[in-house]
Amino acid sequence: MNFTPELGIILVFLIWFLILTFFFVKFYFYYMRLVKNAKKESIVELLDNMIKRQEDNKKIIERLKQDYDKLEKQGQSHIQKVGLVRFNPFKDTGGDQSFILALVDAENTGVVISSLHTRTGTRWYAKGIVRGKGMEYELSAEEEKALKGAQFLSEGIKG
Repeated sequence: MNFTPELGIILVFLIWFLILTFFFVKFYFYYMRLVKNAKKESIVELLDNMIKRQEDNKKIIERLKQDYDKLEKQGQSHIQKVGLVRFNPFKDTGGDQSFILALVDAENTGVVISSLHTRTGTRWYAKGIVRGKGMEYELSAEEEKALKGAQFLSEGIKG
């Protein structure tokens, strides 16, 4: 078989035709997927609708981000850490029936609740805490221990 210039030109056109056919078929299937659920809309209307939906989605995502940031900021002030210490403050009572419970947020601001058990009764006390320090009253050693032992709720309660 002789290779003539005409045969070379036909071969080049055949390859070019196959490449164009490949891209056309690929475009056709993409177009059919694009208009699959469309009514009798034009491609321009379809694309305009998609752009509008994308802009709406951006607005919704931005609003969700703002709501998330607001909730995260509010969540910092909720009780996040809990510390519990049981102890016996008096020699004449048996067992560790007294306790101190620390309930604080992410910045160690909250309350320390103390329960002192004696033979005649149980007394309860509460002290406000701001950033790990007593607001109006100094913290006792046991209260400091409960505050230092406070763990994030997801980590569990440490006594």
